[in-house]
Amino acid sequence: MTQRITVTHTHGTRVSVASGGVELMAYVYRPDPDAFEVRKPYAHPLRTLAGNQVSGYRPNDHRWHKGLQMTASHLSGQNFWGGNSYLGPEQGYQRIEERVGSMRHDGFEEFTVDEDRLRFTEKLTWIEHGGQEWARELRTVEVHSVEPEAGTWALDWSIHLTNIRGEALHFGSPTTAGREMAGYTGLQWRGPRDFTGGDVIGPDGRGGDGEAGASDLMGTPATDAAWIAFTAEHDDVDAHSTLLFAHAPENLDSAATIHPSHWFVRSEPIPTVAPSWAFFEEFELPPGESFGYRYRVVVADGAWDRARAESYLANHGW
Repeated sequence: MTQRITVTHTHGTRVSVASGGVELMAYVYRPDPDAFEVRKPYAHPLRTLAGNQVSGYRPNDHRWHKGLQMTASHLSGQNFWGGNSYLGPEQGYQRIEERVGSMRHDGFEEFTVDEDRLRFTEKLTWIEHGGQEWARELRTVEVHSVEPEAGTWALDWSIHLTNIRGEALHFGSPTTAGREMAGYTGLQWRGPRDFTGGDVIGPDGRGGDGEAGASDLMGTPATDAAWIAFTAEHDDVDAHSTLLFAHAPENLDSAATIHPSHWFVRSEPIPTVAPSWAFFEEFELPPGESFGYRYRVVVADGAWDRARAESYLANHGW
């Protein structure tokens, strides 16, 4: 049985979702002050039903990592990820402020609250550093399936992006720019500090303990691993938590997506996951054209194994 939720909307700032006396998620759409970190919305904090935090915010190693956020590390010479830009093997990472863009919140097209579910569709504009509007996004975020007996709740996040630039947009990653196995871009989760060294598993025996598990899944096509789970033990409290990241079925359909996805995942030196949409190869979005992806993030108390993850997915449809 699902549990009731309470939604608090502080207009112009954030949307908070609570259940059972715990704030499960805050979606912040007011821009952060530092433009170098890419001003854009993000979800933080994320917490389990027991109240344990499972997202990180502005860690000292990457100040632009903020909970769960939509990113594009390499987009036609602009950086919508944040921080330093990777310029190739010879130059490496450089602080180039004029490469850093932003995502502007333009309002909510839909905002629906039911007893046990929140769904909103947000209108955004992707803007390059000089002020040119390059893309329009419709982003849908849905919080649902709050299940106290299982210790779980779910967040669905979808993107529908349209090129309004007037010329093609080229999506890539540090790997497409020459850095091996650094294909990060797309929807990115940054874990809290105590998730460093956590275990990462996937279907069909993939993954394992610590960074070895993450390395085993790094770069794996979504068609070979439609989901991965990240489990870690908290500091301060005697508890484990698990985050389960899953692709919607249409993401795995080559006829329905603009480009194949691959997993970017690390356990060390930082805990992070991104279902990268341009890991090994760039893709092009022509003027006026659109693309979309849909994802699910399940936040759970306890240390899940492969059977638990697969059982959850089998019993919760899209």
